[in-house]
Amino acid sequence: MTASYYDKLCRTWQRLYHYSHAASILGWDRNAMMPPKGNTARAAAEAELQGLMHRVRTDPKLADELRAAESESLTDIERANLREMRRDWREANALPESLVQAKSLAGAECEHAWRAQRAANDWPGFLENFREVVRLSREEATLLAADSGLSRYDALMDRYEPGVRSADIDRIFGDVKQWLPQLITRVQAKQRDEPVIAPAGPFPVARQRAMNLAIMQKLGFDFDSGRLDESAHPFSGGVPEDVRLTTRYREDDFVQSLMGTIHETGHARFEQNLPREWLGLAIGRARSYGLHESQSLSFEMQLARGRAFTDLLAPLLRQHFGDQPAFAPDNFHRVLTRVKPGFIRVNADEVTYPAHIILRYEIERALVEGDIEPDDIPALWDEKMQTLLGLDTRGNFKDGCLQDVHWSDGSFGYFPSYTLGAMYAAQWFAAMRGATPDLDARIATGDFTPVFDWLKTRVWSQACRWETPELVRRASGEALNPAHFRKHLETRYL
Repeated sequence: MTASYYDKLCRTWQRLYHYSHAASILGWDRNAMMPPKGNTARAAAEAELQGLMHRVRTDPKLADELRAAESESLTDIERANLREMRRDWREANALPESLVQAKSLAGAECEHAWRAQRAANDWPGFLENFREVVRLSREEATLLAADSGLSRYDALMDRYEPGVRSADIDRIFGDVKQWLPQLITRVQAKQRDEPVIAPAGPFPVARQRAMNLAIMQKLGFDFDSGRLDESAHPFSGGVPEDVRLTTRYREDDFVQSLMGTIHETGHARFEQNLPREWLGLAIGRARSYGLHESQSLSFEMQLARGRAFTDLLAPLLRQHFGDQPAFAPDNFHRVLTRVKPGFIRVNADEVTYPAHIILRYEIERALVEGDIEPDDIPALWDEKMQTLLGLDTRGNFKDGCLQDVHWSDGSFGYFPSYTLGAMYAAQWFAAMRGATPDLDARIATGDFTPVFDWLKTRVWSQACRWETPELVRRASGEALNPAHFRKHLETRYL
């Protein structure tokens, strides 16, 4: 029997899935295990693989197969899968293979050098590689914009947040900027009368790792389908059958690795619970990065910083680090919910965190659109940090514009996903509490079933079945409503 055009397309995307598996493990190894001198050869190998995947996506026969498949008798699921394949195909065909490979090489070189340059506070050294990353990213954005009719920045952001535009982000962030500064001030004033005892180290890395593994187990991570390692910047990667997480450690501060691990475990649970029957299909991926971040932030912010969860942490802390006053449940909850503007985004409390994202969004949008140049970033960073968080970052590149890995590899358009994710996460938990009024009481007993069942049914199992607005409406009963995020912060902190 002759295969349908749809079946032929599915076989092509299965090949791409296998290639992307290999690419993700190569990337994980480059960040977690590879010796430094391997970077040049690894970057070349990754660029070659990206070129191969691009050739598969741009095979001329796919245009005819996509067109023919539209006329075939398909189920609703198959039509959703065809929609996602067409989206993938259209984006690939907007870009030449030479640009795809050049950007992969430039990003690998810039990211590898960034690790040492950040530690050395070396912004001028970083610029030498970064200018090429920006040049190639602008070329990429120009081609995607010409194909889609979007602005250059929107064309890049659409890769991470399909259908979301900078006008949407401007509206959402504009509202946040109206109420966030006052909220930060009010919360800090309230907390001045709430003394907190800081945990006293050192905290040996081996004990931190053991505790992180114990927490991951409680959170349902499947160690037969993934592992935890260490890298300069925490991340998650791999594929649902082989999820790779990383965290980073400081012996004077275990909270950084603990919360980073919980955050990445949220990403991992999403990946490990994507529908197995859709593996290798375009529909089988997470719909957007904002939805993915909603899972990591559901775990890190909504769940792990809640009082019910921090009470469960106390015995684990004493088990791995010994007893000390800082680990008393009341006090440790204050440790995890202390609001204090700081330099480092990944260590920020959830109240000040949106300010970090707004800063990066405003800078990267201007950079991609050509309104500023890479050399302008430090001055703009200093100005916005002072305005948004009242902090002086002049000359402190390490804790300023060199702190994130995203720009070094050209991941422009990603940052809005973090705050969208925080808003989705607040909306998920509002819906959960409506469905399960005793949710927090159950969490306090160590029963996370209502949380995980809700997320699995409404988000994890849906993958790319629905476009984002429809998925959000089906999951929570309404469109994205940023009011849930504001209410969550005011309820928890005021």
